[in-house]
Amino acid sequence: MAAVLIRPPRDTPTPPPMPSTTASTQPLSVPGVSSTTPISIPNKHMPTVGPNYSNPVTPPASPRSENSEEANGCMSSLLYPADDYPSVNSSPPVRAIDAAGVAASLNFTSRQPLPNINDIFPWAHGLHQDNSIQLAFFFARKRAMRRAPTCYRGVVVVKVGDQTHSRLKGSIAPEEILHPSLTENAFLNIDPKEGFSVRNFHIQVAKFACLSDIIVYGEEDEAGQAEVLKIAKRISAAQLYYRAQFQGSSNREFPIYSTFIIKSPFSMFEKFFPEIVTTDSNGRLTGQVIDFCHWERVEMCTMSKATEFSKNVWLGPTADAGVPSRDDTPRYNLLIEASDQAAMPSVETLGDLHQVMESTETTQVLVFPGSGTMQYAPRYSTAEIDGIIDTCRLIHSLANGSQADEDHDDDGDHPMTTPREPRKILIHCTDGYTETSLLALAYLMYAEGLPAHAAWVTMHTTKGRNFFAYDRDLQFLRHIENRILEAAAETNGYCLNYTALTPPEWIHRLDGSLPSRVLPYMYLGNLQHANNPQMLAALGIKRVLSIGEELSWTDKERHTFNKEKAMVVRDLQDNGCDPLESQFRNCLDFIDEGRRTNEPILVHCRVGVSRSATICIAEVMRALKLSLPRAYCYVRARRLNVIIQPHLRFMYELLKFEETMPFKNRHGSKRELEWHHIAREVATMNRPYTRQN
Repeated sequence: MAAVLIRPPRDTPTPPPMPSTTASTQPLSVPGVSSTTPISIPNKHMPTVGPNYSNPVTPPASPRSENSEEANGCMSSLLYPADDYPSVNSSPPVRAIDAAGVAASLNFTSRQPLPNINDIFPWAHGLHQDNSIQLAFFFARKRAMRRAPTCYRGVVVVKVGDQTHSRLKGSIAPEEILHPSLTENAFLNIDPKEGFSVRNFHIQVAKFACLSDIIVYGEEDEAGQAEVLKIAKRISAAQLYYRAQFQGSSNREFPIYSTFIIKSPFSMFEKFFPEIVTTDSNGRLTGQVIDFCHWERVEMCTMSKATEFSKNVWLGPTADAGVPSRDDTPRYNLLIEASDQAAMPSVETLGDLHQVMESTETTQVLVFPGSGTMQYAPRYSTAEIDGIIDTCRLIHSLANGSQADEDHDDDGDHPMTTPREPRKILIHCTDGYTETSLLALAYLMYAEGLPAHAAWVTMHTTKGRNFFAYDRDLQFLRHIENRILEAAAETNGYCLNYTALTPPEWIHRLDGSLPSRVLPYMYLGNLQHANNPQMLAALGIKRVLSIGEELSWTDKERHTFNKEKAMVVRDLQDNGCDPLESQFRNCLDFIDEGRRTNEPILVHCRVGVSRSATICIAEVMRALKLSLPRAYCYVRARRLNVIIQPHLRFMYELLKFEETMPFKNRHGSKRELEWHHIAREVATMNRPYTRQN
């Protein structure tokens, strides 16, 4: 099972809080989304940690990758040697750099190949000298591997003072790397003293700052500049101290890293080098540098944008509710917001709403209980059952309009009623899929006469909606299935076929979720999904790629599914040691073959968050020509209600993979973001979902 870091042990040094990467004082601007509407991250959860990870077993030596024998050499930098940069302070040494020099150094570093993966790991996992579990797991007999690698040379930008404005690409706060005591001119010793984890994203900034040239800037007034110089001196002293410690414990020569302060005003960056400005001087995100949280929301809105899933009934995010049509007329006549704070509407409320909509063109609003709010059987109330059926009946009546009454007046000349135009309805919630699933499924059952299981699959396939359904919602809908379909048959004038209501066997083997559709031809799921070939067939999935897990199909299931369409990558644990990059080519070729032959594929491991998510990210990078940060957010947004968690080594392998890919609007090998920047963003994104003990 994938091991997921929930929180450091109680006595483990806690890293300082990271300033928000979305420090803008203005609402996020998402294409096609109202700037006044907040967009929250979906109600996701992290898989629980598997058994035996508190006392891991040291794995056998991992096979080296195909290119591991190639000497990557050491990374170069425009900041070394630093002799050409003017001195600001001699002891400890601090030098000055201008805006052009900063931009050039960041650009140069982004084009330097990263060191070989085996030169960075397991050191990057965090090997504290007192952490016996972590040390024993990785290198019990290779003490030299605990030392910092000398082949890496990065550039870290430190912003002193207010973090809500004037932020350069990848900038961090001083407390993220410096010892908290003002009398200690040393870097943080951030390695966890206890516990075991291969997902220590939160320590990467402090670890790699020790292997980087550091550029410091801050407020431009006299007091601000004095503070910048003070912090720069502390950082330079910390660099000297770290180097001395390394030299004292090793016969290897440790690189010389330097500290710089920016002498140019921030306006120079805004005017001449906007591509490295994350937040402008007014505190607004520029969009020039990808912000993970913002980009995940963009991907979420793109994925869940409003679409018509039944005649005149749309499903989508709340943000789409405020987008008018081109002629400035309301796009929807009725907005139904699904919320866990809402009560089931009464028949009186629905009747009043129907009367109002008969006499006005003004957009009306209705609130409806969100998904997951229903009780488990037998606690269903008559009001809940009647409420959901009456709501479906109202939506259907409004969406289909009314015909003229065939009866005539006494003279037989005129119809008694006037035909009413169909009304357009949007069922919405913040993310477009979490809270709306209960009502959307119920209405699809009512409108198309489908049993619950068929509506669920139809929404996922024919309707093309990435869809998550809570198990209690599915139980509720199956419980009232006959009532819904009987009401639908009465409305639409057909006879109900009760024999078609029997749920298929595969529905009972499911835990409430379907695999997540990442691309039209690629799904991401878990081992339970893979071991349910009837469900795969219902979804139209014709291939299975198993990453590190064996399928337990019966002989009949193997024959029916065609075992040649299943590929297994063996001997690959989620342990932070086993490499995956050597399997990228074979896996992506197998996926691409399925795309070309119109055979959708399920990619899975045990939980569907690490090994298989890594392969899916690599495929998105390849197919859509996206950088690692953008592909990561793309997959993360589409892994409904589950947080993807590729561990540190897998993410580093993907960043190395990015170096080989020709991405959109980019010439040559250039990383969009650096390793410490990516790790910091991932740690920030995951913090709201970590379980607090």
